[in-house]
Amino acid sequence: MFLRRFERGKNGKKHTYWALVESYRTGRGSRQRIVTYLGELRPSERNGWAQLGRQLDGEARPQPSLFDPLAQDQPDDSESVLVNLKGVRLERLREFGPVWLALGLWRLLELDVVLERLLPKGREDVPWPLTAAILVIARFCRPSSELFIEHTWYRGSALEDLLGVPLSKVHTDRLYAGLDQLLRHKEALEKQVKGRLGDLFGLKYSLLLYDVTSTYFEGQCAGNPLAQRGYSRDSRPDCLQVCIGLVVTEEGMPLAYEVFAGNTSDSKTIPHIVTAMEAKYGKAQRVWVLDRGMVSEKNLAFLREHGGQYIVGTPKAMLRRFERHLLEGDWQTVQEGVEVKLVPSPEGDEIFVLARSADRREKEQAMHQRFLDRLEAALGLKQAKAQAFSGKRL
Repeated sequence: MFLRRFERGKNGKKHTYWALVESYRTGRGSRQRIVTYLGELRPSERNGWAQLGRQLDGEARPQPSLFDPLAQDQPDDSESVLVNLKGVRLERLREFGPVWLALGLWRLLELDVVLERLLPKGREDVPWPLTAAILVIARFCRPSSELFIEHTWYRGSALEDLLGVPLSKVHTDRLYAGLDQLLRHKEALEKQVKGRLGDLFGLKYSLLLYDVTSTYFEGQCAGNPLAQRGYSRDSRPDCLQVCIGLVVTEEGMPLAYEVFAGNTSDSKTIPHIVTAMEAKYGKAQRVWVLDRGMVSEKNLAFLREHGGQYIVGTPKAMLRRFERHLLEGDWQTVQEGVEVKLVPSPEGDEIFVLARSADRREKEQAMHQRFLDRLEAALGLKQAKAQAFSGKRL
């Protein structure tokens, strides 16, 4: 049972009447009937009748929700307000959950405390630590440009209320200036993040993964000497770019990054990044994980001289040396469908890990067969056209 409201006009005034209504099932579907008319009711009486209707139906009283009044058992008539749901509309919707979570992580890492020390308040309208928080939280929630933050993202988020920075003070000039301020304290911020993540998650630093990516720019970039043309991972060889090297732990937590000129080969970044890591965190017996694009005898010798070990991808030119080992036994299953085999180098100073996958082999065979099928179909079409053309009289 539930209460239904009826509105009627009388003597120029609107009156609200209530009735107790029951739902019941029939052969033609659900129906409703009025049990009794209750007339005009105060809010406390309405709550009592609604509770009685639930008890008659054998339903337990629902648990109070976030939006229930605090004194539901003893409602106050002055605090209850009727709401016309058809007249309710939503205005200025803002994203709250992601920005609230990102701000919590920002404070959990104590980056606000560190930046308060590194960037003391000066004559700026918005303190630099708050500008840095806006930049980081925006990239956490929706990575994009500073222009997008100003014109779209910030006005659609609840960060203005959480940080107290008005929309009019969030613009590209301030955001770009904030990036310049952060760059001066790059090493201090990396050490802070590394220390806090280590305390929170118990990270291990004995195995590090390193890779390089690139990002390109539109324009001439006359003020950026690192912007050069090189191998573009974004398929934009017409644009200037820079290369970015990132070091992460085996859990995927970032430790450090470096920016290189856009025409720098991946293999040439290894000495720089290893030296930078040793300068920040000291020398240790670390294992570096690198892809085959960074492998060279010079780099491997450099790692050995610095007491480091490595797991690297084998250059394709060396793979033929291991063809005979593919037919021999001693394969070990490491997971379903994947087998590995250890093969020591002739010199005995390295161990090669051969891997094979039945699923991968079947996939490559299927890809090869589809290519052959398309090639045969195209050749057959050309042959038919040639025969038709040769049958015509010129």
